[in-house]
Amino acid sequence: MRIRVRRTGGFAGIERSAEVDTSGRPDAGEWTALAGAVLAATGGDGARSRVPDGFSYEITVDGRTVHCGDPHLTEAQRTLITRVLKEGA
Repeated sequence: MRIRVRRTGGFAGIERSAEVDTSGRPDAGEWTALAGAVLAATGGDGARSRVPDGFSYEITVDGRTVHCGDPHLTEAQRTLITRVLKEGA
C-alpha cells in the first residue's frame, strides 16, 4: 500500500509532502488499519473546515484521496499524517 500526505498552508505557506510504501514492512497491518480508519471517517469537504493560517492535508491511499484540515482532524488522521511526514521519503 502506498500512502502519500501533502501538507499545504500554514503561516509561511510552505508545502511539504512524503510517501510511505508499506509493502514488506513488519508493521504493514498497523498502517493498513490506520489508513482504513482515515478513509472511512472522512466525510464532507475538508476545504470548508480550514481556518486562516491552518494546515490543509491531502491524504492519498492507493489512489484514493481525501482532504482534511486543522483544527478538525480526527485522531486517526493526525496519527497517519504525523507518521507519514516523519517516516516518508
